Amino acid sequence: MNKEFKDIEEQTEDMLEEELLQEAVEVEESEVPERADYEEEIMQIIRSDELPADKKERLDDYHENDIAAVLEELDSQERRKLYSLLGLDRVSEIFAYLDDPEEFIEELDEELAADILENMEPDDAVDILEELEDEKSEALIQLMEEDAREDIDLIQSYGDDEIGSKMTTNFVTLELGLTIPQAMKSMVSQAAENDNISTLYVLKDDGTFYGAVDLTDLIVARKYDDFESLVTTSYPFVYDHETIADVIEELKDYSEDSIPVLDSEKHILGVITSQDMTEMVDEEMGEDYAKLAGLTEEEDLEEPLLASLRKRTPWLIVLLFLGMIVATVTGTFEGVIAGIPTIVFFQSVILGMSGNVGTQTLAVTIRVLMDEELTTSQQIGFVFKEMRIGFCNGLIVGLISFVVTGMYIHFIKGFIFSSAFAMAGCIGCALWVAMIISSFVGAIVPIIFTKLKVDPAVASGPLISTMNDLVAVITYYGMSMILLINVLGLDKVVN
Repeated sequence: MNKEFKDIEEQTEDMLEEELLQEAVEVEESEVPERADYEEEIMQIIRSDELPADKKERLDDYHENDIAAVLEELDSQERRKLYSLLGLDRVSEIFAYLDDPEEFIEELDEELAADILENMEPDDAVDILEELEDEKSEALIQLMEEDAREDIDLIQSYGDDEIGSKMTTNFVTLELGLTIPQAMKSMVSQAAENDNISTLYVLKDDGTFYGAVDLTDLIVARKYDDFESLVTTSYPFVYDHETIADVIEELKDYSEDSIPVLDSEKHILGVITSQDMTEMVDEEMGEDYAKLAGLTEEEDLEEPLLASLRKRTPWLIVLLFLGMIVATVTGTFEGVIAGIPTIVFFQSVILGMSGNVGTQTLAVTIRVLMDEELTTSQQIGFVFKEMRIGFCNGLIVGLISFVVTGMYIHFIKGFIFSSAFAMAGCIGCALWVAMIISSFVGAIVPIIFTKLKVDPAVASGPLISTMNDLVAVITYYGMSMILLINVLGLDKVVN
């Protein structure tokens, strides 16, 4: 009886475990519910027969980015009705999220277009104005209020690569000598026009930048607390004419919601927000990717043919001449090729692996140079580290190549064992040496470019690959001439 009871108990436990496991799987599968299709919901609201006030109330629940995503699905008349429904301030926020806002600006009356741009962040408005025809852009600027024109003129005065071109003038400043209640009152009065209030910037009596106060610290402070004790005087800042490439890593490291931009006399001109930083990082990555692909600049989806040619052709011409040098060098080894024609079959292997190693090393080197400030000794150490990696990888790949190519030449091409593996040994050694040298080239070239104050991404993949082709050709045919012909005399055996 006890045994039967025990068997039933064990069966029950097994069934319970199985049921619990099934429930766990069902819970796991249902942990991530489907996202609501906001765009579809917004379209239904816009095209519904509801009263305008009801539509507006419902649309207020959606983010501006989601509303911006549906504008292209609407016709011109529907968009105009939507703008009227949402109001100028909300429409200005929506336009900041559009990928191609200029086409929507073009269809508006100039007065309305100017009002929308005037209510946008100055840096966002400048981005749109720069995409418009010069006459159209100037006409819209003239229709704006003086304060907005001054902000736009200030931002447009900087070069595209200067940090001042990315700043916004939406920020709040406080004077150093204020009490806590006075600081709160000043902040509230400015917040009506400038809603970027997470960080408040403190100025000295002469108007120069002193430090920053976190809004939370100001809110929780007692009225009798010393306002100056709340100020972080070591708060990071950048100068307006510094280049984006020079300061972007520093901006990323601080991870602040905004960082002030100062002129040479330390007066605050604007701030770089976290959104601006995200956009700059994205642009820098796009530019570096373009350079690694052998382009002079990024390309847009709808870019004209001539513009694309202008960006691609310069590098292709440079690479053409480098390729001709590779061909010329190959031609100098014509006697080697004529003596042992079989070795030509394996040229692509040497060139391909050499280029792969060089491109890998290049990518790692550029990433390190972007993230780290390396001393000269650290740079030398990094180059030797990459060469050690190339040495080990080359040894592994070279040995595999020695075995595989030796068997291929012996069994498939019909060469005697000694000749086949002599050639395979030359191929393996050449591959080993070429991979070591390619690791060195891929690491040293971007470092040299950095020393010369040239963007290391200019040492692009195609450029490094072509240089490594030259290295591989000299290494491969040079070793073949020395080892196979001069030392072993295989050209006489083969012929």
